[in-house]
This record gives sequence, structure tokens and C-alpha cells, in this order.
Amino acid sequence: MSRFIEIVEVGPRDGLQNEKLSLPVEEKVGLIRRLEAAGARRIEAVSFVNPNRVPQMAGAEEIMAALAPELDRSRIGLVLNMRGWERCVAAQCDEANVVVCATDGFGVRNQGATSAQQLDVLGAICERRALEGGPPVTATISVAFGCPFDGEVSEDQVVTIARAAALFGVAEIAIADTIGVADPWTVRKRIEAVREACPDTRLRLHFHDTRNTGLANAFASVEAGADVLDASVGGLGGCPFAPNATGNIGTEDLVYMLERAGFETGYDLDAMIAIGREISERLGKAPASSLARAGKFPA
Repeated sequence: MSRFIEIVEVGPRDGLQNEKLSLPVEEKVGLIRRLEAAGARRIEAVSFVNPNRVPQMAGAEEIMAALAPELDRSRIGLVLNMRGWERCVAAQCDEANVVVCATDGFGVRNQGATSAQQLDVLGAICERRALEGGPPVTATISVAFGCPFDGEVSEDQVVTIARAAALFGVAEIAIADTIGVADPWTVRKRIEAVREACPDTRLRLHFHDTRNTGLANAFASVEAGADVLDASVGGLGGCPFAPNATGNIGTEDLVYMLERAGFETGYDLDAMIAIGREISERLGKAPASSLARAGKFPA
């Protein structure tokens, strides 16, 4: 199976945003460079959020200024509103990932706006990009499988947002299990439903391993035809506005599973294991990823 699966590394953003320790800019830049040296070609590098609300994400502009442009690499900036878009453009990010929450309960707490208001922002950003230029826009539908405040999230809620995003011209939509409640069977059904609604839009999947189903959900995604998955080195991650949030699936765990089966990812597994161990130690915690603990096989 020589099929290539693209893994978007989200450790520098999702991986760090929920940690008690805020790393200085130079350490964040060093982490990004090491991840790119280990094979990351798309990497969620920064988040253009209010640093008063998420201090771990301070220094986005400085980080981007320190990273020399590379033709084969894409540094992604997370965007929640029009101000975030303006900062993302000014910082010369290669992509803007705009978040739309599937529920009002999470949207108001995470972004201070309802789901409908966030969709309006996404539409306005796409319109402004068409008029003024700027990086390509992708969209992430957060809490797409369940919300810590509103409970279950229906297929229709996700499809409605995805269809609107596709009409805005968004080239890639990520379906995110922000709080780690999905199961493989629901993942397959949700992918099929979004693909039917948006047949020309590339799909990306984003899983947290809160309830130990992350890799099973990644497997279901690949089986359903998805070619792009998010993951975080060391299994770091979590959301400051989601109770009991835990990390993403570990990049090294995902690379191991896929490459063991014969898929290609372009990552250096040994290097990723080393980075996962070292960044976890720097943050004062045990690695969440299994490969960081057990190592690869064969050794």
C-alpha cells in the first residue's frame, strides 16, 4: 500500500495551547524547525488569538518572522475572527485555518460567537481574500462529534456548516473531534455525509485521544478514503475552553501505524519519537504518545 497519507503537524499550536508552561518564542521556533526537519510539510505553527485569553499562543508574529519561507512547506495560522485574518495575512502565513464551532455552547465560550456568526465570519474572510488576496483558506468544524456543553452533535449540524464552507470556496474542510468522543463507525458515516454534500472539497480529520479512540478513528478515516489527518508530536494538545481536554493523537503513533501497514507519510519516525520525548520533558510531563514510551518495532 504505497498510498500517501498527509499528516498535518499541530503540536506547536494545539499541542501547546493547553499547557501550564508558556514557551518563549525562540523555543517554539526551534520546535517547528525540528518538526520540519523530521518531515512535517504542513504545520500549524501559530494561532492568532488574544494572548490575554490564551497566553501560550503569544508571539505569533515573531514566530512567523523567524521562519524563512520554504517552497515545500506550509506554515498554518489558526484564525477565529476578522482580526485574526488580518494578523495572519500581515504575518505572511502560508495558510489560514478558520474555525467554525458546530455548536453555540462551545462557540460562545471558545470564540465569543454563535455557530451562525462564525460562519458569517468565514464567508467574509473568503470574500475579502477574493478581493484583496491572502493565503489559502481552510476551515475546521470543531466539536463535530460532540460538545462538552450542548451534548451530542448531529450529522446535519456538521453537513450544514460544511456545505456553506464549500460554497464560500474553501478548498479543505477539517472535521474535528475536539473533545475526543467519536467512534470509528460514526466517523465513517460523518465522512460519507460531508463528502456527499461537498464532493469537490478535500477532507481532513482531527482527533483527540481523550477516550482512547483516536487511532481507531484515524484508521476509520483512512478506510473511508480520507488522505489528510492532523496529529500532534508527543500526543500533546487540548483546548483551554473544554473541560478535561486532553491531547491529539500522537504524530509518532500515527506514523508508526500507517507505515507499519505500508502507507507513506514522509516522516522520520526516530526523529519524531525523540522530539516527542524531549518536548514532553520540557513541559514537565510524561509523553502521552505510546511510541514515545515504548519505541518502535523492530527496534
